[in-house]
Amino acid sequence: MEYIITAMLAEDWPQVLEIYRLGIESGLATFEKQLPSYEKWDSSHLQICRFTAKQNDKVLGFAALSPTSARNCYRGVVEVSLYVHPDYARKGIGKKLMEALIEASEANGLWCLYSAIIAENKPSISLHEKCGFRIIGHRERIAQMEDGSWHDTCLMERRSKVAGQ
Repeated sequence: MEYIITAMLAEDWPQVLEIYRLGIESGLATFEKQLPSYEKWDSSHLQICRFTAKQNDKVLGFAALSPTSARNCYRGVVEVSLYVHPDYARKGIGKKLMEALIEASEANGLWCLYSAIIAENKPSISLHEKCGFRIIGHRERIAQMEDGSWHDTCLMERRSKVAGQ
């Protein structure tokens, strides 16, 4: 399968939003239930390190980073958002997007990539491990869903060997 990893553009938003919607519906990708406006999403993610995987003009997946704190001492610690359209899952797209995030984050002086993954999302945990993340903890019964069920998260991080040294 041929595709390219490229910078995310504002005009990619409708396709990015559709992939995010599918992630919400899966119940494994996020605890969010509402789709954000572009303005809300844009303001909550860094302007750097935003990528899409594209086949021609079709977005197959996307990745972006969010700050974890407004405090200056944590400026190099960011949270990963990475989603792949379910029709293209398990084809290496997530790994290529993560590799692009890692390279760009280090080039921009970010020293720690962080992810809180729904514990049942084993493919995401495996992808993170393949890309050098380690499990740093678990949060039990951290999110209660509308149906009353509880979910745990697996906390993972990747520390740069380049940035922040």
